[in-house]
Amino acid sequence: MGEDERDRIIRELRDELEKVIKKFENYDLIIKSKEDLINNLNTSLGLKEDQIKTMIDSMNLKEQHIDTLNKSLEIKNQNIKTLEKSFNLKEEELKELSSSTVKKNLLEEKDEEIEECQKKLTILTGELEKAEEDLDALEAENDKLRNNLASVPDEAIIDSTFREIPKAVILKKMRAILGNAVHNVTIAVLDINDLQDLHLYEVRAHVNVKIMCNIDPSLEDDAELLEELESLDNITIRLYEDRDRFLIDRDGEELLFSIVGEGENNNLVIYTRDAKHQRLLRSLVMEGWLRARKLK
Repeated sequence: MGEDERDRIIRELRDELEKVIKKFENYDLIIKSKEDLINNLNTSLGLKEDQIKTMIDSMNLKEQHIDTLNKSLEIKNQNIKTLEKSFNLKEEELKELSSSTVKKNLLEEKDEEIEECQKKLTILTGELEKAEEDLDALEAENDKLRNNLASVPDEAIIDSTFREIPKAVILKKMRAILGNAVHNVTIAVLDINDLQDLHLYEVRAHVNVKIMCNIDPSLEDDAELLEELESLDNITIRLYEDRDRFLIDRDGEELLFSIVGEGENNNLVIYTRDAKHQRLLRSLVMEGWLRARKLK
């Protein structure tokens, strides 16, 4: 075999390696896309019927991506097998060339190139094995999500026994509702300090705001905040010690009612703009306001 032929073989080998590396770069993007889809699907499981439909569509799309990933892995396996065959041929050629003393230096150089290629092949093989493990994990997670979806009743009734909605999320939604206030707003929070997250100073001065919450005047922070709120003509505040609810009733148009559960973040949240829903829930709003005590 001539020197030109050997160089051609080496170039082809390098080209194969570059193709494998490029395919693995594309594969990393596919894995990242899979992880994002899994996170979105986990989040959507806690929503209502329309969100469940969205989750089903997302899961179907994920399965299509997994099929694509499987095909990509099969191609990579075939490329690695082809590369291994090329290595074997190169080794046989080098054995034949090793008998020539004149070409000893050339053989050593080719050996180094082959060794470097073998190292890259070893790394790529390890990455492929890791990719296959990740794919197995993704498929297992997909099966788990599919089973969870199958357990959701047709009526899309969500079991809130262990559902977690943090206080910060509730207060953020209350602040958004408060920003639309035009005439009257009734608010309930657990503690007077929770009101700082609602940015009451941004409310229009002509909006009548009624607030009920727990207050400890012996605490300096509570006393100072109470004094600031009472200085505003449009705010009425009462002492409500039960610490069992968050709520905001805006202009008879929007109503959020959250019942505090046993866990720290186990809050049952109902948000509605339906007039009939609000009519029934508003009786609970008034019940709380009537039980709240005026401050001396």
